[in-house]
Amino acid sequence: MILINEHYNKLTASYLFADIAKRVQKFQDDNPDKSIIKLGIGDVTLPLPAACVQAMHRAVDEMAESGSFRGYGPEQGYDFLREKISRHDFQERGADISPEEVFISDGAKCDTGNIQEIFSTDIKVAVPDPVYPVYVDTNVMSGRTGIMQDGRYQGLIYLECTPENGFIPDLPREKADLIYLCYPNNPTGAGINREELQKWVDYARDQKALILFDAAYEAFIRDDDMPRSIFEIPGAREVAIEFRSFSKTAGFTGTRCAYTVVSKDCRAFDLQGRKAMLHSLWNRRHNTKFNGVAYPVQRAAEAVYTPEGQTQVNDNIDYYLGNAEVVLKSMQDLGYKCTGGKNSPYIWIQSGSDSWSLFDDLLNKAGVVCTPGTGFGPCGRGFIRISAFNSRENVKEAMHRISKALS
Repeated sequence: MILINEHYNKLTASYLFADIAKRVQKFQDDNPDKSIIKLGIGDVTLPLPAACVQAMHRAVDEMAESGSFRGYGPEQGYDFLREKISRHDFQERGADISPEEVFISDGAKCDTGNIQEIFSTDIKVAVPDPVYPVYVDTNVMSGRTGIMQDGRYQGLIYLECTPENGFIPDLPREKADLIYLCYPNNPTGAGINREELQKWVDYARDQKALILFDAAYEAFIRDDDMPRSIFEIPGAREVAIEFRSFSKTAGFTGTRCAYTVVSKDCRAFDLQGRKAMLHSLWNRRHNTKFNGVAYPVQRAAEAVYTPEGQTQVNDNIDYYLGNAEVVLKSMQDLGYKCTGGKNSPYIWIQSGSDSWSLFDDLLNKAGVVCTPGTGFGPCGRGFIRISAFNSRENVKEAMHRISKALS
């Protein structure tokens, strides 16, 4: 008989977002004349940059002519995009990354989940707490954990991120083989400087570990002391894989384009302790299970690196950071301790009570939806996350309502 993967039964139900939806719907049913402003989900609201739209139109026109039509493209991505990424995002910042080390995909979420396929199920995995749920759930699905107890899965190493450590966790006390890091961080909005990130690279080299570095929000960094890539850190080529996305950078949440960087020096080990190069393993996985990102989408992503595209993308990022500044100032004026909002589109707010209590207050008294921090792990209890992804008008109105309701 056909059997299921029993590890899926360990997964907890997605109660957080189901509960949010239920509470929002009840508020709407009870208050049909009141508008709701949603500042919870991390989805962009500005349209695609004009340079990207124009490039996509041109590419679609090419697909309409037999002389310029394209069928299956290279699974790793077209050279024209990989070369732009390599030069602009890495080489111009002093990071030695070649085009062949860039793998184009349809999303960083997919890649951060899929990458664990090339590792043994016996490794010890370390994740931050609070954490982006994909890091945890995909390892649960693969059988690297036990059951959940008290909000945590047995077998995982949890790296606690708290106000006391600035939401940058201490190095693991027990040996970790695979380490997930995300900076600027989702959900806390915290950033990491070069000195702190160097400690993690050194740890990975000493312990023969590997870092999976999620840099999906690097475009929001304005502090020169914060690296935009882990590959700006000496030694990282051997011990890190980096994930990036055009979703938040250029509004591609509905267009779908991202990339993963696996250097040719990046290593793991086989059962005999011999080095195994991860570039070739990920390349094989990519060739076997992925058919590439659509040609018009890759042409649109390429346009991000034109002078016009860079101006338009930076204008959009500045717009969201302006929203974040409005949120940050308003919540601090109300006496709340906050993290993020300066090099990140997220503001992580210490509620002073249970996460759901402040969530309910903002919804019922102000008609504003946020995300309770408890949904990101036990260390998120007592926090909420507010997203800057909305219109300036809505953000200002939301903060006006909140200030009025909570003052």
